[in-house]
Amino acid sequence: MNQIEPGVQYNYVYEDDEYMIQEEEWDRDLLLDPAWEKQQRKTFTAWCNSHLRKAGTQIENIEEDFRNGLKLMLLLEVISGERLPKPDRGKMRFHKIANVNKALDYIASKGVKLVSIGAEEIVDGNVKMTLGMIWTIILRFAIQDISVEETSAKEGLLLWCQRKTAPYRNVNIQNFHTSWKDGLGLCALIHRHRPDLIDYSKLNKDDPIGNINLAMEIAEKHLDIPKMLDAEDIVNTPKPDERAIMTYVSCFYHAFAGAEQLLEWIRRTIPWLENRTPEKTMQAMQKKLEDFRDYRRKHKPPKVQEKCQLEINFNTLQTKLRISNRPAFMPSEGKMVSDIAGAWQRLEQAEKGYEEWLLNEIRRLERVEHLAEKFRQKASTHETWAYGKEQILLQKDYESSTLTEVRALLRKHEAFESDLAAHQDRVEQIAAIAQELNELDYHDAVNVNDRCQKICDQWDRLGTLTQKRREALERTEKLLETIDQLHLEFAKRAAPFNNWMEGAMEDLQDMFIVHSIEEIQSLITAHEQFKATLPEADGERQSILAIQNEVEKVIQSYSIRISSSNPYSTVTVDEIRSKWDKVKQLVPIRDQSLQEELARQHANERLRRQFAAQANAIGPWIQNKMEEIARSSIQITGALEDQMNQLKQYEHNIINYKNNIDKLEGDHQLIQEALVFDNKHTNYTMEHIRVGWELLLTTIARTINEVETQILTRDAKGITQEQMNEFRASFNHFDRRKNGLMDHEDFRACLISMGYDLGEAEFARIMTLVDPNGQGTVTFQSFIDFMTRETADTDTAEQVIASFRILASDKPYILAEELRRELPPDQAQYCIKRMPAYSGPGSVPGALDYTAFSSALYGESDL
Repeated sequence: MNQIEPGVQYNYVYEDDEYMIQEEEWDRDLLLDPAWEKQQRKTFTAWCNSHLRKAGTQIENIEEDFRNGLKLMLLLEVISGERLPKPDRGKMRFHKIANVNKALDYIASKGVKLVSIGAEEIVDGNVKMTLGMIWTIILRFAIQDISVEETSAKEGLLLWCQRKTAPYRNVNIQNFHTSWKDGLGLCALIHRHRPDLIDYSKLNKDDPIGNINLAMEIAEKHLDIPKMLDAEDIVNTPKPDERAIMTYVSCFYHAFAGAEQLLEWIRRTIPWLENRTPEKTMQAMQKKLEDFRDYRRKHKPPKVQEKCQLEINFNTLQTKLRISNRPAFMPSEGKMVSDIAGAWQRLEQAEKGYEEWLLNEIRRLERVEHLAEKFRQKASTHETWAYGKEQILLQKDYESSTLTEVRALLRKHEAFESDLAAHQDRVEQIAAIAQELNELDYHDAVNVNDRCQKICDQWDRLGTLTQKRREALERTEKLLETIDQLHLEFAKRAAPFNNWMEGAMEDLQDMFIVHSIEEIQSLITAHEQFKATLPEADGERQSILAIQNEVEKVIQSYSIRISSSNPYSTVTVDEIRSKWDKVKQLVPIRDQSLQEELARQHANERLRRQFAAQANAIGPWIQNKMEEIARSSIQITGALEDQMNQLKQYEHNIINYKNNIDKLEGDHQLIQEALVFDNKHTNYTMEHIRVGWELLLTTIARTINEVETQILTRDAKGITQEQMNEFRASFNHFDRRKNGLMDHEDFRACLISMGYDLGEAEFARIMTLVDPNGQGTVTFQSFIDFMTRETADTDTAEQVIASFRILASDKPYILAEELRRELPPDQAQYCIKRMPAYSGPGSVPGALDYTAFSSALYGESDL
């Protein structure tokens, strides 16, 4: 059996809709007749194996062996002669589905509409879907290309069968089922083409099974057509399966219609070779050349072999018929060997010169394409460069630019002019290429000319706009230079004037602090001098404003759309006006504040003099009183009672002087409220007066207390006035600081002068008596107590007891509160610390035994 020839692709269009109509009506839900299913299984399996055996394989079960998609893809490669995508080699379900989908996609790529057939159903072994798919493949690759007298596919095959069997008796082919049940149709097809294989006259119409088996055996043995059906199935089935019969009969067509197929191929190919219509593009012409080379390499060689084989078969047939004394085989009209030779000669003539024409046309198109591409590149480059240039040249950005920006625009424009001149050559080249393309009759010359004209027109516009922009830039530069000079003059004069105004405002608003009339008078003088400079400053202000007015006049006159702001100065006209108005407002305010301060300073001066007059009288008075008290405290003549009376008189005078201190405090408060902090009229401050007054009060009170204590001590210990005076004289002599206290060294010197031989231990014992609190000093009272103990007789203890009884209001004990109230603090503390608790009759909490204390004090030396 000859290999099925795929449709030639030389721009020949097949009408493939008709052979697919039946498949579009496929109904997956209809049940397949069991007899038909059996016939289809056997026929389709044999048909598939007739192709698969060329690849060294076959199938046994049509619904099982195609499930993984591998043999299905192989079958399509064998019958189409094309390579399919590489199959998936996995064994999983999705691998099988992928392979079947690749096969179905390939079938669909050939224009076949796969209705209701899915990869999952083939993988699942659906018999109906598998048979439907194989039938679709048979239709596309075995029946579609059959063409007889303007009919194709099924109708073409039926017509071919009718034409071939028409001369035979008892044969009437009307369909692909019942017309073939007696077997005579198959035998007639074999005899028509190979009368040497069968004696048609000996056939019996009443032996359909014999006729069918005979035809199938001869076809399998001599024509390489495998047995695809069982004679019994055909005969015993009321209506044999149409698809099975059509598949089997198509094999006879492909076996016998070699001459017809070859002539049909020649008929389709000659117009393609005679077509000398040039293509418009290089790619299209190269495709023609590739098609021609495919024709020479792939499609023509099999046809040459087919032609030779036909001639060999024809000669062999004629020889066998002649040897067997049978009539020669006469092909139908138009299908003689001479017809084939003539058609082949016309094919060779059409082919002659086709390749040379293709190469010449390709060379011409190559030149044209090169020029067209060169034109496109240069045009695109120029258009890219020129894009937006007109808009840039039409811009009036210089109208709102500064002088620096306009100068930059001018430099930029000069660079553009240089660039424009450099592009002149490219524009000329574009025009020359366009001219040559027109001479070479370029297919798209209209668009080339249009594009070239647009480029040339734009080039002319760019030249005109460039010149206009240069003139506008130069004119604007001159105007802005004038404005720039005015701005610079404004800045030079406005800056110092603005600084002067800011300084003036600062001075006029300065919060001055003065403390004297002289200082405020100095400020008033300086302010008057400042006011004298205002007329000159106003003249400078008007000159500066006139400069700015000139700038605005130029801008308005020439309609320059730029800001009148000055690039050299941050000072604006409004700022100058505002600050000048502020200066004029501040001048009278400053006048008023200075006059108010002058009046305040006069008032402060009166307060200073009033305070000073009183302080200068009170200060010396306090000093005198302090000196008088000091003299009385160290005076060693006269009785203590007389001294006490004198001190009481001093105290009375001091208390009566308190009104003067209060009046001075009132004046001082007024001075403080007026924020007066200095007074050149006196050296005394209120703090000095307060400290002196408090010291005076303290001194008179302490001095009176000391005299009272001395009187009490004198009376309690029986000391005479002469002894008291002697004690005072010794204490005053060794009181080096004259502060009423002796330190330890002064006290040691005093004891030595009185004849005491002191060791360290003895001196330490004495110090515990005179300085029990360890303060480092000895008071006059402690000194008197020590001296009276040292000089008194043993019977003086009764005198001390009598004195304590007086203080205790005749109670046998004394309380600490009574001691603190009646005795000086250090003496009271001394007694409280050493006096034992009283435990006799009538004792109360805190009661002290003054009797035991006095006896111990004057009876034992270790206390």
